[in-house]
This record gives sequence, C-alpha cells and structure tokens, in this order.
Amino acid sequence: MRSAAARSYGSILSTALCYVVLLLFASEALAQTPAPGTTATPPAATAGAGETPAGQPSPNGTDSQPPAAGQPAGQEPAAQQPPAQEPSAGDQSSMFVFKKQVQEVVLHATVVDDQGNPVPGLDKSAFTVYEDGAAQPVTSFRREDVPVEMGIVIDNSGSMREKRDAVNQAVLNLIRASNPKDEIFVVNFSQNSYLDQDFTSDVNLLQAALHQVSARGSTALYDAIVASSVHLRNNSDLTKKVLLVITDGQDNMSAQTLQEASRRLQQANGPTLYAIGLLGSGLQNSGREALQQLAKGTGGVAYFPGTLDQVDSITRTIAHDIRGQYMIAYRPKNQNARPEYQSVKVEAHAPGYRALTVRTKTGYYPPESPH
Repeated sequence: MRSAAARSYGSILSTALCYVVLLLFASEALAQTPAPGTTATPPAATAGAGETPAGQPSPNGTDSQPPAAGQPAGQEPAAQQPPAQEPSAGDQSSMFVFKKQVQEVVLHATVVDDQGNPVPGLDKSAFTVYEDGAAQPVTSFRREDVPVEMGIVIDNSGSMREKRDAVNQAVLNLIRASNPKDEIFVVNFSQNSYLDQDFTSDVNLLQAALHQVSARGSTALYDAIVASSVHLRNNSDLTKKVLLVITDGQDNMSAQTLQEASRRLQQANGPTLYAIGLLGSGLQNSGREALQQLAKGTGGVAYFPGTLDQVDSITRTIAHDIRGQYMIAYRPKNQNARPEYQSVKVEAHAPGYRALTVRTKTGYYPPESPH
C-alpha cells in the first residue's frame, strides 16, 4: 500500500512540475512580445560590420553619435539622458527653443565729446549697452591701457612704390607710441599676402619686415584682411585685437568679397579695424566707402589724408585711440537668440558733458554652436 501511495504522489508531483515549466515559458514569451503600436528594437548584435550601435562606446573611445544641437561639450548625448517631458497643450512657449552656449561679448569703446575730443575717466555707471534694442547688464568694465595683438597690413602694389618710405616711418612711430607689450605682425600684400613678420614686440624685427617691399602686382585687399583676421583669431594670448590697413587703391583681385571680409571682422570679439586710404587715382569712391564700412562696423575709423605728411599724425592718433579705450563686457540676456547678426549700441552720459559719442562695433555674429 505504501508503494502504491508513493507512486501516486510522484505522479502528482511530476504533473505539477510540468505545469510550472509551461507557465514559465508562457511568461517569457509574453515579456518579449511588443505592445500594440510599438516596434521591437533589434539587439546590438544586428549592427553591420564596422558599425557601433547608438549609445555604445566606439572603438576610439568617442560616442558614435554627435551631441544634440546646443548640448555643451562634455555632457552625455541626449540619447543616454532621461527623455524630456512633452510640454502640455497650454505650455507652447517651451517648444522650439534654440539653445546655445552663453558667450561674454567684449566691446572696446572710444568716447568723444561734441568737439571730437577723447573723454577719459568715465566710470561704469556712465555706460548703457543695448543688444538688438534691449538694455544689457554690464558684467565687467575697465579703462586701463592693456596690451593688444595688432596686425599691420600694408598695400605692396606698384602704385605704393613712392609712398612706402613715408608710410613705413609713420607705422614705426605708431609702434613706438603703442604699449611696449603689444604683440604685432606685419603683412605686405599685393596680388598675394605675405606674413613677413609674425607676432613680436621687437621693433627692429618689425622695421625689417616693413622694408620687405616689392611694389608690384594687383590689390587683393579683402583676401589680406580675411587672412589677417584669421591669424589674429588663431592667436589667443591677448583678448584685445586690432588691424591697421594702409592702401592707396581698391580691391581688384580678391577671391573674398567685401561682405565676407566684413562678416569675418564682425565675429564675436573680433578686431577693431583702422584704415588709412591714401588718395590717388587708384582709390575711387567705391574704395573709400569699402574702407569706411569695414572700419565703422568694428568700431574703428577710416582716414583719408590729403598728403603723405599727414599719415604720421594719423598713426599717432590711432595709437592714442587704442590705448585710451574702455573695455565693456556683458552676457546677452536673450539666451535663446538665433545665431544671426546681433546689433549693438553703447550710450554714455556724464555730468558736465552736453553730448557724448561712443564708437564701438555696431554688432556681431555669434559663434556657431558645435555640431
């Protein structure tokens, strides 16, 4: 009897185990079945040869997908972060927001009174900064003479042959009147541009570069300005940057256009451009207007002396202007602005002055967000 009972108990136990196994298989199958309206994600093993599945490290240690637009460097890709909540129907303002990394905008400003005389000694409270018409809080301010990086860009075409001695002497006087810690390079250009001296504070080296005169060829002015602007941007030892351009003709050879040269100069925290246009048969009205446009957009000045004798006093004025500027910086309030041209205006008011004029850049193009 005990043997029959044992056999009966074993049979019941085997049947129960079979049901448990069947239930386990059924549960696993249900877990792998996609919900209605969804698509099952293939496993990482289905990636093609040489490909790295999204969200997994690539063989070189970098992520296989670029960061999302507006994502600061160093953060994980959006695919690895918790999904953002969908805005509610009544919260449309949170949609379609363009994000960009906040950059401080630095302005170098010259202030003159109604007689055109420089006005030193103003404090921060005298200035109001506007970007696209909206007042901006000033984050830093200084009025000390600081070293600059300066590019001296001189026309070396045939028409300059008889003018170079006077021009070279005037430029040397500017260098000697500048901050002794300025870093200066010299570019001589005609059809092509030549960096005859890279950044240095050595007056003797700069003088030698100024005398590298060939005086031949055409005038590729815009190409020289763009190349010199890029050279300034690539050297980040000093934040204040200046270009001095001297020519007696207008552009007749550049691959770059006036618009492209202007845009390069007006990148965020780009250089201030001063121009000296030597009057003559080669510099027509369109050439004068081009130099004025390039200078004004950056907060600089274009000068057109009637004689070579006036060039020396102009270069000394430029040196004084550079050393007497105010530095004003702000962070734009509108952090969601599109990466387009932003207009800038600075006003100054102080007791004892009827009217003050502030000369600085008229606007800038924000840096593009990393992709």
